[in-house]
Amino acid sequence: MPAPETDTVAEARRQMMICNACRYCEGYCAVFPAMARRRDFPAADLTHLANLCHSCRGCFHACQYAPPHAFGVNIPATFATLRQESYQAAAWPAPMARAFERNGTLVALLGASCMAAVLLLAMALVDPRTLYAAQLGQGAFFRVIPMWLMVALASAGFGYAVLALAMGARTYLRQTGGAGGVTLRAVLVAMHDVLTLKNLGGGGHGCNDLDDRFTHTRRWLHQAMAFGFLLCFAATCMGAVYHHLLGWHSPHPFWSWPVQLGTWGGVLLCLGTAGTTWVKVNTDPAPIARRLLGGEYAMLSLLFLVGSTGLLLLSLRHTGAMGVLLALHLGLVLALLLALPYSKMVHGAYRSIALLRDAGERGAPPSLS
Repeated sequence: MPAPETDTVAEARRQMMICNACRYCEGYCAVFPAMARRRDFPAADLTHLANLCHSCRGCFHACQYAPPHAFGVNIPATFATLRQESYQAAAWPAPMARAFERNGTLVALLGASCMAAVLLLAMALVDPRTLYAAQLGQGAFFRVIPMWLMVALASAGFGYAVLALAMGARTYLRQTGGAGGVTLRAVLVAMHDVLTLKNLGGGGHGCNDLDDRFTHTRRWLHQAMAFGFLLCFAATCMGAVYHHLLGWHSPHPFWSWPVQLGTWGGVLLCLGTAGTTWVKVNTDPAPIARRLLGGEYAMLSLLFLVGSTGLLLLSLRHTGAMGVLLALHLGLVLALLLALPYSKMVHGAYRSIALLRDAGERGAPPSLS
């Protein structure tokens, strides 16, 4: 199943041919050395290069052929559109590919529907007086929303998200020719690049996050979001250990591992999403694929709401507001899991595959620095 030929692929090929002849940006990021290893650009390789791009925009601000030049070379915007098309082409199940076209609408509908569904389920299963009354002591959350319902919703949402991402990643590998030439050393290099967001560091001087000045703002904000998300997931896992292995039922004390992991995860998630939104609003619009912004803003808003409602639930868990907040928070988490395979969040998987393939192609350097 080769990568599909589209108008965006043709435009990306035209621009890459110009870049490959110029070579001015060869040392800018991972894309241009990978480009220089190729003499022609089939759709599979262009899809790989697009997912290798971290949209640091250094090439745009340095390019003598960027708009308003007649050549109109705009690699960040073109590759952003091509990445979105690669997400659609690999989406599972295939009919859900259309969700990428109206991602903002999808996220909004999912968020509202899931919040309403969980709240209505809670109202149907427990006495309304329980829902709106302060609940104290161990097991307080489960008096509002039964544990079986929490587990069922979380397991179904998480299982679906993992399955859809795995199937999409498999299709993406087939469309781009796989990740051949991979060694253990290449895996370690790729993991290093993924965890440190090396390609958002611009070789040490940063990226052009707002204009032609170099900063590390997007790198720090992306790391805050990524580690915030991972800490929240770790908090959920630790909560399961407390409940099933140790017999300690939530809500847990503030200094317990689940609460500390969740608190700092929520703080980082809110800071990262709010900061990234600010950058998108204030950045130079020229190297941006504007038609993709609606879905990106919607997903950032959903992530922010997940983090902020979690923190609010922690603050008010011993009051009468806890029941409604718990239902809203769980509804938002469910919406996030269901929307995740059809949003920009999938770039984490595809970009990791691209970095792994690139590490295999170039051979591992002598050091990870």
